[in-house]
Amino acid sequence: MNDQVSRPTALLVDDDATSLEALAVLVAIEGFATRMATTLDEARRDIEAHHPDVILLDLILPDGHGTELLEELADTLRAEVILVTGKATVETAVEALRLGAYDYLTKPIDLPRLKTLLARVRSNQELKHEISTLRAELRELGRFGAMVGTSPAMQKVYDLLDRVAPTQATVFLIGESGTGKELAAETLHRLSRRRDAKFLALNCGAISENLIESELFGHEKGAFTGASRQHAGHFERCSGGTLFLDEITEMPMEAQVKLLRVLESGRILRVGGTREVDVDVRVIAATNRNPEEAVADKRLREDLFYRLKVFPISLPPLRDRVGDVATLSLHFLAEFNRRGDVDKRIGTAALEQLETWHWPGNVRELRNVLERAHILADAELSCEDLPAEVTGEAPARGATVPLRVGMSLDEAERQLILSTLDQLGGSKRTAAETLGVSVKTLYNKLKRYEEESTR
Repeated sequence: MNDQVSRPTALLVDDDATSLEALAVLVAIEGFATRMATTLDEARRDIEAHHPDVILLDLILPDGHGTELLEELADTLRAEVILVTGKATVETAVEALRLGAYDYLTKPIDLPRLKTLLARVRSNQELKHEISTLRAELRELGRFGAMVGTSPAMQKVYDLLDRVAPTQATVFLIGESGTGKELAAETLHRLSRRRDAKFLALNCGAISENLIESELFGHEKGAFTGASRQHAGHFERCSGGTLFLDEITEMPMEAQVKLLRVLESGRILRVGGTREVDVDVRVIAATNRNPEEAVADKRLREDLFYRLKVFPISLPPLRDRVGDVATLSLHFLAEFNRRGDVDKRIGTAALEQLETWHWPGNVRELRNVLERAHILADAELSCEDLPAEVTGEAPARGATVPLRVGMSLDEAERQLILSTLDQLGGSKRTAAETLGVSVKTLYNKLKRYEEESTR
């Protein structure tokens, strides 16, 4: 164990010199290196310069209130904060905990309670170090949370995810279809303080306009035709956890207005309801569009965009992830082998062929191609098991669509959609992007085709 872990640091903030010296002695006995500050301003400078592991923060200081510092640093502070006060009330304690304090102590200091709290902080520090070490080792092997890849482009993404995960900041993921935005959101959740609470995902482009508000905010019984009972929406269901809103630019403008209000107030109003409900949800949004262009095209409200992009992260397309095709291929192959209780391999020629393709559908397309090849292969995946466009036998976008003279425009559109979907390995998002329509439009058309085929 290194020195940083064996001797964590504590910042003590109190304007009473006698109390400060006495507290420093007690904290040092528990194995902490101590630093002291007598004002909020001194504390801010010390935190920025030295990054303490724990802060014992007096409630009343000459230049302000201790909770002010808590509120200022809520999204960036990694230290555990123990509020120290001589005037503790239930309201004070609740407010401190709401703002992210680890716990609180009352004056005069209860020594056994101080020892217990510092022991917990030290234990947490050691656990964080172990997790950090393990995470570094996994990164070398190409794993980071739910994500896979060792390329420099992905290492940059991992750095950003690692930095923002412990905070409460809203994250905006930007990337082409199939680049792994939902996996990035899941990883953020798993590395956050909310990891023991729910993670829910909602594809804003796959829900009809008249139902999306009910899915987000819930509805009361009788709010609309078919609302036979009260329904809790995604915000209520994952309160305390993380909500991933995919394809945010496909959300109707009216719903965007209400989403902005929830993000700013922390309260939702069910459809048909009259009483607001408090929710505590971290929102991660995503889009496969250029967000600035979406704002210019009136697909995304500008005020919502600025509220969401507190911490934007761009996910690179697979073609820019040097070396990751092989890493991902072996990862997916191992997954399919476990699922099928088999031990199939991939040939060198097939792996080299996969690395030459430009993967317009990104990681999702690679996974679909490998799953199909895994089914076709006997013991070893070969080039013969790969689709024609990947092996170069036929261009991916050059496939012909069976049309005939006299065919209706609806039928021609149907053939074009189904052929495009087949060429792209069944990826609806990539097909929608290729065809220039929204995912919601594509879902609706495919649903209609399915209904027509069963009549």
